[in-house]
Amino acid sequence: MATTLGILALLLWSMLALLGTLTTDIPALQLLSLCFFISALLMPIKRLVNGKSILKKPALTKPQWLIGIMGLFGFHLCYFLALKFAPAIEVSLIVYTWPLLLTLFVSSTHTRLSAAIGGLLGFIGIVFIVAGGNEVSLDNRYVLGYLLSLACAIIWSSYSWFLTRSQSHVDDVGWLSLLVALFALIAHFSFEADQGKWQLSWQEWIGVILLGLGPVGGAFYLWDIALKQGNRVLLASLSFGTPLLSAIILALAGLNAWSINIVIALILILAGAIIANKNWLRGVETKLYRRFATAAKQPK
Repeated sequence: MATTLGILALLLWSMLALLGTLTTDIPALQLLSLCFFISALLMPIKRLVNGKSILKKPALTKPQWLIGIMGLFGFHLCYFLALKFAPAIEVSLIVYTWPLLLTLFVSSTHTRLSAAIGGLLGFIGIVFIVAGGNEVSLDNRYVLGYLLSLACAIIWSSYSWFLTRSQSHVDDVGWLSLLVALFALIAHFSFEADQGKWQLSWQEWIGVILLGLGPVGGAFYLWDIALKQGNRVLLASLSFGTPLLSAIILALAGLNAWSINIVIALILILAGAIIANKNWLRGVETKLYRRFATAAKQPK
């Protein structure tokens, strides 16, 4: 069940580009603040439904507070800054090294080689989606943007790995979301004050709410549960499919053109996932074989 929730989180993240089209006129940090306020509201709503105390204090340690805020706020801040200092294609490619890093972090010693090979195939698949037919070239003028993009990859893969070791409760994501919302609001008034837009249209409010419930909010609760209880290597491998699904969703919505690159990326990402998870797949195959063998031996 936990792995399924992780896959749902990835599906929600793949909706980010489509839902983002509803909020293109809202400054990035202001949008981040609004979305994380909605994310924070999910915690008391969940507790109210379950009949628990709404204002129960979090039991997070200082390292959990620090890494949680760095993961949720630090990642998004570095990402938005990276887009200001480097082209979006290069930024996206560097940022999406995080599934490769996470695959290596969560793999065991005897599976690390297959995880690395599978991760590289998945990353090559991402190159086909993100770069498409465009030329990708690293330019010294964009070094700061590249470094910020790399920081994104390191921050999110490290945060995700930390979740696999953390004993915090999923509700604590709500408290972290509240702080992230406040930090984002402060950053907005510091860097985007002249761009602020608070009189939103109903379409923009729908976009903000859906983002807060999904890819920039609710998905973090699901990811928290998945990495603590689910199949981490499988989830890391499937993370490469997020930009692929995003491209497919945009194509279905008529906002992006279909391309052979989508098929190539799909093949590479699936092949990478199979290689990285071959031991797990072998175990599933063995269990299924034993189950069918046992059923066949039972008298009819």
